[in-house]
Amino acid sequence: MKTFFAAAAMGLFALAANSAAAETCGGVYTVQSGDSLSVIADKMYKDAGKWSAIHNRNIDKIGPKPNAIRVGMKLSLACLEGLPLGLPGGKEISAAVPAAAVPVKVAPGNAAVRKKINLLTGDDYAPFTSKAAHNGGLITEVVNAAMAKAAPAEGYAIHWVNDWSSHFDPLLSNALLDLGFPWYKPDCETMPDSYRCQNFHFSEPMFETLMLLFADSGRPFAFEQDSDIEGKTLCRPAGYLTFDLDERGRNWIAEKKITLKQPHKVKDCFDMVAAGEADAVAINEFTGRSVMKEHGLDSQFTILPQPLSVLGIYVVVHKTHPRAEEMLSMINAGLRNIQEDGSYQAIVEDHMARIWAGF
Repeated sequence: MKTFFAAAAMGLFALAANSAAAETCGGVYTVQSGDSLSVIADKMYKDAGKWSAIHNRNIDKIGPKPNAIRVGMKLSLACLEGLPLGLPGGKEISAAVPAAAVPVKVAPGNAAVRKKINLLTGDDYAPFTSKAAHNGGLITEVVNAAMAKAAPAEGYAIHWVNDWSSHFDPLLSNALLDLGFPWYKPDCETMPDSYRCQNFHFSEPMFETLMLLFADSGRPFAFEQDSDIEGKTLCRPAGYLTFDLDERGRNWIAEKKITLKQPHKVKDCFDMVAAGEADAVAINEFTGRSVMKEHGLDSQFTILPQPLSVLGIYVVVHKTHPRAEEMLSMINAGLRNIQEDGSYQAIVEDHMARIWAGF
């Protein structure tokens, strides 16, 4: 995940802007008979592989299953690489061009920050958090905007600690820092004993991402229901979350319904699938797509058109923090405010344009 998405696409829509200065990009698409997300992506983006961009953007309407669209449903389509053109509710192309990327510059710390609300994140987790990415990555910019809108009287600061293993304990558990992001949340109703559920409170989701299956193009398999995965060998690197493989009654790992390979790197998982040692890489779509792009694997792998899971990304605070409830209320209020005034959507659209340009 090194420098993935670090560069902005300054001239992303230059050609389209020159040829049709007043033409609009993105907008609202009404589902027609015979449509699927892949069909819509092919019609609107000239790339059926962008089905997941439509799904992710409309997850609140569609739900976790991408085939749950119906005729007449109105889907919001982002402007990606200058497409789609001419839909109602779109933006003028000149207004959809991402600004120049602004990497994070971390100022030297001082003791004055002890009086502030201190948030904790880490590097090298693009596109969510990365010093090299625009404004520190998608989730960093969302959290920063939410905190700025909440405007706590004592102020706030975001700190970058690259040892992710230290975040939950001791930095957050001992309230050495107050809030942490970006973290996935288990299904605490069915997995109440998980470490995160027992020890942390979660904000409202800052963003939702799709966990997808990447299979060898020569050995794809059907995944329409959970039973289709039983007996398969999945690969997800060591240190990555696995609770989505057990939650909601799956118990794939707990009851040994699947075999899980856990090498050190995401690329190692793709190598295992290519060698026939695993059936699919199970990873979030942005990480998987970036590795495919970086190593030229696009023609060798196919992305199964059914998400493994849909996971929210959250800000967390340890339950023992004396101001836990207050801080959660504050950042949730800030998030709601930027959603209501449109700045949240603008941040997400800007980052999505950069991300998809990188693929």
